[in-house]
Amino acid sequence: MNRTMINKLNNYINKKVTVKGWIHRIRKLKSITFIVVRDRTGLLQCVADNKKIDCENMKCEDVVSIEGLLVKSRNDLNPFELQIESVEILNTSEVLPIEINKENLDVNLDTMLNNRMLSLRNKKEADIFKVQNAIVDGFRKFLKEREFTEIFSPKIIKEGVEGGTELFEVKYFENKAYLAQSPQFYKQMMVGAGFERVFEVAQVYRAEEHNTNRHLNEYVSMDLEMGFIDNEYDLMKLEEEMIKFIIDKIKDECSSIEGIENIIPEIKYEIPKIEFNDVISIMAKEYNKTDLEGDLDPDAEKLICKYAEEKYNSEFVFVTNYPRNKRPMYTMMKGENGTHSFDLLCRGTEITTGGQRIHNYNMLVENMKYKNLNPDNYKSYLENFRYGMIPHGGLAIGLERITCKFLKLDNVRRASFVPRDRTRLVP
Repeated sequence: MNRTMINKLNNYINKKVTVKGWIHRIRKLKSITFIVVRDRTGLLQCVADNKKIDCENMKCEDVVSIEGLLVKSRNDLNPFELQIESVEILNTSEVLPIEINKENLDVNLDTMLNNRMLSLRNKKEADIFKVQNAIVDGFRKFLKEREFTEIFSPKIIKEGVEGGTELFEVKYFENKAYLAQSPQFYKQMMVGAGFERVFEVAQVYRAEEHNTNRHLNEYVSMDLEMGFIDNEYDLMKLEEEMIKFIIDKIKDECSSIEGIENIIPEIKYEIPKIEFNDVISIMAKEYNKTDLEGDLDPDAEKLICKYAEEKYNSEFVFVTNYPRNKRPMYTMMKGENGTHSFDLLCRGTEITTGGQRIHNYNMLVENMKYKNLNPDNYKSYLENFRYGMIPHGGLAIGLERITCKFLKLDNVRRASFVPRDRTRLVP
């Protein structure tokens, strides 16, 4: 008999079915045994007559195939249950190192990650990735509907896109190479190649030695780049529409997750936009914070989000016009010291960096020199700006970080299947 998924069983009342999955819970009484089976779609209560079915050696997380009659029944899981006629043990489980069948995993983060396959069997932990999948799918669908082309750029590169030292070095045959910090150069190349609008969802690598609850050394970046923009406000408008689209998709596709509508943020009004220098003034005036030097530290990010929520009733805020000396060399200047750039912050943390790019060759060379970068090291990148590069800009969203903020998780590692941080290389 073909397998039936648990979420489809309501179509099979009073029929024989076969379900396959893990034993989630088992309770043995004198004459009957209750077995709750779990597959990827949900939980099902099954009932065995102990005179007919030998349940003595069954235990949690054994993998089973159960055949029986599905009948109406009132229980905490479904309006039906399975009366067991036969059970096949497909594989057995040893004693579990962590208890996964509680609502919340009562273990520390390291223990959870060291036992990742098991911890992800916990519904609450697995639900994180259902939401994450909706975010990625929403990102792709929104952009494809607007004629963006998905690209796949190299992850082994010759030079860092931001000219920094935070690169993982790779021995590449006789040469030295690096793992990509970003697909930035390739996004721009594809825009200039005539695609005009491109996006990518892929891993990027940052060799930063921090070890905080908001950073990973390998993470998934959702990038987009678009041509013929007027300025960075075109990008912020696009992102606001996209975030709304993603939130609606989460509500629709993840509605079975308890309390999801009360957890994820909302965009009730237009996302406020505050220039960087105004943020500095707000920090000093409202919070007596005067220690910022050209960028926002984590405390400032939390405080400006608090300010935006209290003043504008918004859990999101755009901070714009960051100083020229703090933005990458490809960022379009605004006056002498500013830039056509922005960050999107949500619930106290930056989740997006973006802005208009320089499309003029000479201007780009001069800005490289301003940044103390040698243009000769970027020849293959610079050549693209000699042949009619269009005005353009883009942004990047950290997938794990936006998932973390949307779900109010305490650590970004919980939003990564198998995180890579300063000390973790396994599993």
